[in-house]
Amino acid sequence: MPELPAVRRPSGELEAQVLAALWAADRPLTPQDVQLALGGDLARTTIATILARLHDKGTVERTRAGRAYAYTPTVQDPAGLAARRMRTELEREQDRSTVLARFVSDLSDDDERLLRELLGDGHGQLNDPANAPAPGDPTAPANTPAPGDPTAPANTPAPEHANTPAPGDPTTPAPEQTANGQADGQGGGPR
Repeated sequence: MPELPAVRRPSGELEAQVLAALWAADRPLTPQDVQLALGGDLARTTIATILARLHDKGTVERTRAGRAYAYTPTVQDPAGLAARRMRTELEREQDRSTVLARFVSDLSDDDERLLRELLGDGHGQLNDPANAPAPGDPTAPANTPAPGDPTAPANTPAPEHANTPAPGDPTTPAPEQTANGQADGQGGGPR
C-alpha cells in the first residue's frame, strides 16, 4: 500500500508554536532550546529556519550564544503580534488615511466602540487596554461623540439634544438678532 503524503500544516502554525515557546521562556532560547520546548518533533534546522524568518520580520531579536543564536521575542503576546502585522500592512500603503478609513468602516459596532474608547480623548493617547471593557460588555459606558468631536465619524449626526439648553438655563446666551428682528435660527427667510 502506498504511503500517504504528510499533511501540510496551516500557514503560520509553526511560527505560532515557536513564538509560544519563546513567550513561555524566561530567557533567550537557541533553536535547540526551542526544539526541546516543543517536544522534539521538529528538526532543529526547521526551527532555525523559522527563527531566521521571524528575525527577518522583526518579530524576534537574536544575540550570539556560542556558535548559535539565542532568540527573544520583540512582541509580548499574540495580541502584540497581530498589532504588529496590522501596522506593517498600514506602512505598506502611501495613502494611510484611506487605509485607516476603510479599516474602521469595516469594523463591527462593538469593535468601533472599543477603538474609540481606547483612543480616549481623541488626541492619540491610548488608555490602558487592560482597563478596556470587552465587546458587548453591558457595563461599558455608551460612547456618544460630542458635537464637533474630531474622532466622530463624518456620517454620524450629533444628537439632536446636544446643543439644546435646558429650559430656564441662566447660562444660555440670548439668541442673536437678524436684520429683520427675528432671532437667529427662528426663520426670517433665506440668508
